[in-house]
Amino acid sequence: MNPIIVIGEGGHSKVVQDIIWVEGRYRIVAILDDKHEKIHHRRGIVHGPTSAAFNIFNGNQDVKFIIAIGNNRVRAKIAKQIEENGGRFAAVVHPSAIISPSACIGEGTVVMPNCVINANTEIGRHVIINTGAIVEHDNYIGDYAHISPNATLTGNVTVGEGAHIGASATIIPGIKVGKWSTIGAGSTVIRDIPDFKKAVGCPTRLLD
Repeated sequence: MNPIIVIGEGGHSKVVQDIIWVEGRYRIVAILDDKHEKIHHRRGIVHGPTSAAFNIFNGNQDVKFIIAIGNNRVRAKIAKQIEENGGRFAAVVHPSAIISPSACIGEGTVVMPNCVINANTEIGRHVIINTGAIVEHDNYIGDYAHISPNATLTGNVTVGEGAHIGASATIIPGIKVGKWSTIGAGSTVIRDIPDFKKAVGCPTRLLD
């Protein structure tokens, strides 16, 4: 199994680690988070601050990274830092997820248990498709977006870079959600949402 470095050690990271172990393609060699001041070893895995990543990586292209941090902006910032230092990323997919052969999943993306990703969908880099989410045919999900648990994106939906779709939200066909926008949990989206906006309700209304 190829080595992988996990960035982040919060609750989201616990789920990502479980997926890595169940998937069985990678071996976790380090879990790094800035809550640690010093490097230490536990059960054969390095724990330490994120700055230790490049000492462990040291240009070895067999080593992959996964950023297990739920905050979209923080994930984007760290991804760019790792890329600038030559790091490469793994996509991590739980075996229970159902993914069309025609779907495309970008590097650094995490697909959690019981998700469905249907035909001709394109999912960008460092995206979170959270537990039980449904992403229907011909969707486009931009880099750093987060589709929360049990959200449903029907056909031909576009989700912009860094957007966050809340838990159990529903987006009807053909809708565009702008970059870095947020859709509240349980909302129903029936019209396009501009960039950098928050929308809540059934149907959604924009918040100032």
